[in-house]
Amino acid sequence: MSTEKEPLTEHFLARLIHEELEHSPFDRGMRTRFPPEPNGYLHIGSAYAIHTSYTIAHMHEGAFHLRFDDTNPLKEDLEYVNAIIADIKWLGYDPGEHIYYGSDYSETIYSAAVTLIKRGKAYVCDLTAEEMTAYRGTLTEPGRNSPYRDRSIADNLDLLARMRSGEFPNGAKTVRARIDMRSPNMNLRDPVLYRIIHAEHYRTGNDWCIYPMYDFAHPIQDAVEGITYSLCSVEFKDHRPLYEWVLNELGIESPPRQREFGRLNLTGVVTSKRFLRTLVRDGHVDGWDDPRLPTLQGLRRRGFTPSSIRSFVEAIGGIRTESTVDISLLDHSLRQDLKEATVSVMAVLRPLKVVITNYPEDKTEMLSIENNSDNKALGARDVPWSRTIYIERDDFMEHPVAGFHRLVPGGEVRLKGAYFIRCEDVIKDPNTGEVRELHCTYDPLTKSGTGFTGRKVKGTIHWVSADHALKADVRLFEKLLLEQDISKDESGDWASLINPDSKAVLHDVLIEPSVADARPEDKLQFMRHGYFNVDPKLTTGERLTFNRIVPLKDSWNRK
Repeated sequence: MSTEKEPLTEHFLARLIHEELEHSPFDRGMRTRFPPEPNGYLHIGSAYAIHTSYTIAHMHEGAFHLRFDDTNPLKEDLEYVNAIIADIKWLGYDPGEHIYYGSDYSETIYSAAVTLIKRGKAYVCDLTAEEMTAYRGTLTEPGRNSPYRDRSIADNLDLLARMRSGEFPNGAKTVRARIDMRSPNMNLRDPVLYRIIHAEHYRTGNDWCIYPMYDFAHPIQDAVEGITYSLCSVEFKDHRPLYEWVLNELGIESPPRQREFGRLNLTGVVTSKRFLRTLVRDGHVDGWDDPRLPTLQGLRRRGFTPSSIRSFVEAIGGIRTESTVDISLLDHSLRQDLKEATVSVMAVLRPLKVVITNYPEDKTEMLSIENNSDNKALGARDVPWSRTIYIERDDFMEHPVAGFHRLVPGGEVRLKGAYFIRCEDVIKDPNTGEVRELHCTYDPLTKSGTGFTGRKVKGTIHWVSADHALKADVRLFEKLLLEQDISKDESGDWASLINPDSKAVLHDVLIEPSVADARPEDKLQFMRHGYFNVDPKLTTGERLTFNRIVPLKDSWNRK
């Protein structure tokens, strides 16, 4: 369900912060942060969160921090760190020198745990995970105090030191906050602050075998960096009292403030990192950069531009609750970005041979064709024309239906930038009856650009010269998932959710020779088919592979 949306510069979060700062300013400049865990790749929902924090910081001439929440060695990897940094810079939200790692604050966080124990605000607990769940209570029943809750401060400090030294196995003990087991907020029922994990950390190696929970590390890391506003998605709202409890009990002066905004979901895609990891791990997609995924790596490989993604998140504005936005808005933003910036070329995806019988066999003519009808500044290019060409198979119909204005037996069409042609004969396969080629004639008086004002035709179709066309592979994408909104789906039955027609690969597509030097950063419009770019992984020196970024059809405007 979508919610009311406002421009970011005016939305509720910006107004809230402005009003708070008027009544209670900080003793330092504005600083916000984006704290990804390096256990996966960023996705389009991440772009919304990054944009929100980055923009709020710069509205107040402040700083934007990228800080890796790397306090779980079981899932994190340098591969993800490097990818996240590259994605954020590609998007245009470069944090500059402000790149930090939560693991660098390990001693500070450990000292905070010692402080809380000394103040009687934390203790070492021996309950297993199952026992802790049983003691925790429910939403309607209060929890029960751990039998280890009243250990002495001296015993707790001793046990914490022994936990750090590696004396105990995984799961044997935890450090818990001493708050209130009867609290209606489950997050305040003596939450775990530290757990034992004997595993090598990608950054700190084997220096540590105890690691802080996010809810404990997060406010301390914010305080160390001087963050003013910790902007989180709405699912962390119930965690805010714990965030504030940690800062208050540690005596942090002018503490950072946590404020929440809505979480973004898109129809037909999955943005849960856990779900994305499952799709990749189980081979349902071709990796984190599969162009069908909403990961920034996937969108980039498919051909989306940073400016189109920024326009998309700006158009969403401020959302207060978890919201689902139609993915066609993202496609619309891409079309708007590329409409006047791309060269339009002729590509025949499903070729049908056409022989112009009254054109000389040994002649080639160069025709000047405009690059973009909406942007004359992009100029024109020369395209070769010859006796044998190819057109789209669906641009010919032997038995036309009403309203079909392309090529038919005995009928005329204009070839884009070239001449009128008339279909004189249809050559079929004697065994299957399939149309193999067309024999046509052209009218030399009808050349485009000469001011011909004689008879008119209703249809114009694109084409490529048989002797000059480049062969390429083209990948066409549809939505990866059959369901429009799977944000709440917990079944994990991906085999039934995945669209079997989400990817089609066409081989030996014929494209005009002007694209020979196309690069992944170049975006092209294939006439009538949509916007395309070169796939950076599949293209070789001898063979181009193009991904369709988005079709020309704009369902968003129709809505």
